Amino acid sequence: MRRIAWFLLLLFAFTIPWEYSLELGEPLGNIARVVGLLALLAAIPAVLQTGRLRTPGLMQWLVLAFFLWLCCTYFWTIEPLETVARLRGYFQELMIVWLVWEFAEDAGDLRKLLRVTVAGSWVLAALTVASFASAEAIANAQIRFAAIGQDPNDVARFLDLGFPLAALLLNSERRWPWRLLAAGYLPLGLLGVLLTASRGGFLAAVVALVGSGLLLAYGHPKRVLAGALALPALAAALWFIVPRESFERLATIPEQLQGGDLNQRLNIWAAGWHAFVRAPFFGTGAGSFVSAAGLGPIDTAHNTVLSIVVSGGLVALFLAAAIVAAAIWSITQTRGPLKWAMVVTLLVWFTTSLVATVEESRTTWLLLAMVALAGRLGMEQPEDLAGCFPDQASRCELPVTTGLIL
Repeated sequence: MRRIAWFLLLLFAFTIPWEYSLELGEPLGNIARVVGLLALLAAIPAVLQTGRLRTPGLMQWLVLAFFLWLCCTYFWTIEPLETVARLRGYFQELMIVWLVWEFAEDAGDLRKLLRVTVAGSWVLAALTVASFASAEAIANAQIRFAAIGQDPNDVARFLDLGFPLAALLLNSERRWPWRLLAAGYLPLGLLGVLLTASRGGFLAAVVALVGSGLLLAYGHPKRVLAGALALPALAAALWFIVPRESFERLATIPEQLQGGDLNQRLNIWAAGWHAFVRAPFFGTGAGSFVSAAGLGPIDTAHNTVLSIVVSGGLVALFLAAAIVAAAIWSITQTRGPLKWAMVVTLLVWFTTSLVATVEESRTTWLLLAMVALAGRLGMEQPEDLAGCFPDQASRCELPVTTGLIL
């Protein structure tokens, strides 16, 4: 049963980046929701069968406390129905942290999770490019493109998180199919980000690509030369592929930062602040930001801290900050390229959190789950972890029983 649960967990991680592109209708929901519930259904008997449960770490306890506090907000929420719906979603998202902690055993398992996450990002980027090339997009003269069912800003954010993970795999993989998967994602993911014309996504992409470039160059001076030679050709290809209007939208970033309203975000943040000061300690209930701030039903907070503090008050914000602190502590337990990749990925996540509500995203909790796993392995299996993610690519010896899947 553990093998089945582990396989479903890998499939779950693979579907998360492009989950909204495959909706199965009510009552099933999107593909990641279905696979996640299947993974949970397989995980419960797997744990009962072995009769053991891995001792939770600091991250798992904090995530549990965060969820329980959000559950408590139901007793004073201003939107009971929305709070119940949001709590169901939070449970499906936060369970990722426990599933990864329980079923990932070694450094090879961490690498498999990274592989399927990058593969899922590949799918999202390919679907975005397909949207750009569709007859409907051409007929409507669109300037922003996204995978079907996805928001352009969310697509850019998801793609950004894949860059440092792909760079880490390119640094550590020895077999050419996995190296090709990682190397091919970098230009494809960048094309996808540019096609979304997401200004926040582009800024996060800059952070991700600079960090990824430093990671790839570390200990590999020849790659610096190869990258310098490839950049002009890549830049020219992107210039001719991406619509001019998309570049023009991205070119408004300095204007928006200097004197713009950040596409109405400043007004939303002001309304959110007023909602916070009315209930600063306990909040107005999970999922109640729109009602508390008096916004339209399609609006969001566009800021993770503001969303958390309005919904759950300062208590929720303290717990969320503690979760991030636990993630930083976990990163300090790793070393080498893995440590750098985790640092860059967390920086990218933080950058996107400034203009998006990422606490409601499965990608956030998958990232935190992998960071916590890396920290645990850094303490329990430092040599194996260094073997899987060396300064220079070398073979990671895996047991025969775990080397079968991906």
